[in-house]
Amino acid sequence: MDDTTETPAPWHGKIRAALTRAERATFTRPAPKSARAQMKFLLTRAKGSTRVVAERLGVSRRTVERYRSGATTKPQKRLQEALAHETEEQWQPQVRARARQHATTSGGIVVSCRAYFGFGPYGTSDAGRVRDITVAVSPSHAAAILAAKETGATDSDLHELVAEAIADAYFRQGGGGRAGLQVEFADVEWLDVSF
Repeated sequence: MDDTTETPAPWHGKIRAALTRAERATFTRPAPKSARAQMKFLLTRAKGSTRVVAERLGVSRRTVERYRSGATTKPQKRLQEALAHETEEQWQPQVRARARQHATTSGGIVVSCRAYFGFGPYGTSDAGRVRDITVAVSPSHAAAILAAKETGATDSDLHELVAEAIADAYFRQGGGGRAGLQVEFADVEWLDVSF
């Protein structure tokens, strides 16, 4: 591997996964669990189109019919994962939309993480180190992060938006004497988001 090839950091994908978990935590009812119930739900969302559901799941229309009728009940691992993923992606869209609306207009989001943060010279209390941080992020930052996720932003883009939100809320504390402070945010061990 040459010096121009970048390898993705091991924490990539954690921000997207945390945002997805936060949305799913707002569900008021559990999503269907059995393959038949999931298939029926997906067919309802697709207005009965077996072709649309088959394309989303990567299976034949006949397979969709077998699960809907109950003739087949135990999917292979790949189909089981696809069913669970598609069901959760489409489950309770109004509840999910209300949670996003609240986060982007008045509530903001809460970000908890353990990561490397640094903004000062070595040997000072501001030197970079691993920190556990829980911080309420403003609705404007929440709106930017959620909009980027919805439009398919890369993990790097999401990382930059979350880093800026944490820096503003925790380190810069809304401006003051630290308005121009540059904060390094790297090596994310874990990250959780809640609405």
